[in-house]
Amino acid sequence: MAALSRLLLSILCLAPTALYAAENSAEVLVRALARAAPALDRGVLGKAVGAMNCAVRGGLEPARRLAVIDFSLPSSKQRLWIFDLERRRLLVEDHVAHGRGSGEERPTQFSNRLGSRQSSLGLFRTAETYYGNFGYSLRLDGLEPGINDLARKRKIVIHAAEYVDPIWIHLKGGIGRSHGCPAVRPNIINRVVENLKEGQFLFSYYPDPRWLHQSLYLNCAPDRVAAALGPLLGSHQAAR
Repeated sequence: MAALSRLLLSILCLAPTALYAAENSAEVLVRALARAAPALDRGVLGKAVGAMNCAVRGGLEPARRLAVIDFSLPSSKQRLWIFDLERRRLLVEDHVAHGRGSGEERPTQFSNRLGSRQSSLGLFRTAETYYGNFGYSLRLDGLEPGINDLARKRKIVIHAAEYVDPIWIHLKGGIGRSHGCPAVRPNIINRVVENLKEGQFLFSYYPDPRWLHQSLYLNCAPDRVAAALGPLLGSHQAAR
């Protein structure tokens, strides 16, 4: 009985230690990535890393890359960052389009609705590559129920678009808009897709109160995340 009591006590003591170690490791990662990308808001980066870590604790495999889109910035600004998590360095910093239904130069509306032509927020997992109407492209699976989980059905993908060009900023005040896809410049599409394909994370941010309050990943509860990921990923797999 005494041995069992000591074992239980050791487990209880280890749990806070493991939690502290995980939080400390996340903070170290955020600091390293922030140094690599000083233009990216530190709070947004912290939310992206926290959401990613929550997904991993919920059962997803760790990723080698993390992409962050800050839609609180106008389209005239570079608002896409792609990080190498293993080497903790910045791979891409560039422009990215938002959906026509989300607003003009500065997006303000986001949804998960079919036909809305709006961008979606939250945490995504990248999937398979393909060649479509816009050339080399990358499919995305939304991981947040009710927030972005219809991404595959909506055909929200990363693709190249001629309207994602800094020249448009000088002519019209901002780059062109998509039908909801995070479109990028044609001359960086290969680099973006090659770095993000096959199970990396993408985090799309805007200070939307409903999402900030409801997100399973920003308000992390690994057991709830695990429960949500099972049927969600199963349906995505069946759709492929």
